[in-house]
Amino acid sequence: MSAQQQVITIDDISADNAPAIYVAGGLSQFFEAVKAEVTTEVPDLKTAKGRARIASLAATVSKSKAAVEKPGRDYLKRLKEMPKVVEAELREFVTKMDRLRDTTRQPLTDWENAEQARKDRHVDNIQAIKDMEVFGATPTAAAVAQVIVQLEAIELGDSWEEFLPEAAQAKDRTLSLLRAMQNERTQYEAEQAELVRLRAESEAQAQRERDAKIAREAEERARREAEQRAQAERDAAAKREAEAKAAADRRELELKLAAEHSERAAAQAARDKIESEQRAAQQKIEDEQRHKQAMAQAEADRVAAEQRAEQERIDSERRQAEAAKRARLAEIARANAAADEINRQAAAREADKAHKAKINRAALDAFIAGGMPVECAKQAVTLIAQRKIPAIAITY
Repeated sequence: MSAQQQVITIDDISADNAPAIYVAGGLSQFFEAVKAEVTTEVPDLKTAKGRARIASLAATVSKSKAAVEKPGRDYLKRLKEMPKVVEAELREFVTKMDRLRDTTRQPLTDWENAEQARKDRHVDNIQAIKDMEVFGATPTAAAVAQVIVQLEAIELGDSWEEFLPEAAQAKDRTLSLLRAMQNERTQYEAEQAELVRLRAESEAQAQRERDAKIAREAEERARREAEQRAQAERDAAAKREAEAKAAADRRELELKLAAEHSERAAAQAARDKIESEQRAAQQKIEDEQRHKQAMAQAEADRVAAEQRAEQERIDSERRQAEAAKRARLAEIARANAAADEINRQAAAREADKAHKAKINRAALDAFIAGGMPVECAKQAVTLIAQRKIPAIAITY
């Protein structure tokens, strides 16, 4: 058997010696030979040469398997009378060879998996550093400052292994971007606070000026109305007084004419004269009383008119104050509505900015996933967003 193994090797298998090889147990010698060849060495996984040697040994197993299997398959086609035996032998041989190959390569496979997992951890950690510059919405300066503190706390040392330079570069670049973002947000928030303060001061000053103007106009209007009513009352009182005096004068003239008539009639009848004088005296007394009553009534009307004018002035001032209050409340409501509209527009701008940032980020991730370098991808998204690339646009 030893002489046969020396004469017939895997490379010597042919159709001529196939009947002596492809028999029950006939392939064991080749399996043992290959096994002895690949298991006698223990390559060093710590060296590239050792890892390459393990891969070479596994390839030798695959090559030997093919060198035995192909002639056997050819021989099997010619041996119609014993296909099951050859097939079973070949199947067992192939299975053992595959298992031997996998077992031989397992240390290298395990090392490659561990190496890939180690690299993946570093890559993920570096990507996490880069992603710290990305926010779901427009951040506040305080939020950016908090992320900067978290990023600065990340230590870079030997634990990063060969990824240390890339990690350091990613950290420096992300810190630079975050600090620029923090400065921008700080300046923006300060400007917004100053705008709010200036707007509040301007609105307060405008409100004070409007209130003062309304008060002056209302006061002037009330004064004019009071003066007009007082003058109207004085004119009415003077008219009534003149009418009363005219009536008294007419009565006095009538009395005088009556007295003259009485005197002329006295010559005709002394008795009638005495009666007429008595009636005239009585009538004069009554006229004087009526004149006094008319004068008293005119004075009472004048006092009542002045009281009504004063009451009208008080009512006018009260209506003026109520009108000023209503105008002030209306102005406050208008100012609040204007402030609400300003806040709504600011919120809409911030929401639009966040929406565009989200869309731009999705486009950036797509470019990167497609194999484009990060910086090139960012530049591409920026140029498209600025509509500097013809026939290409980002839909928001």
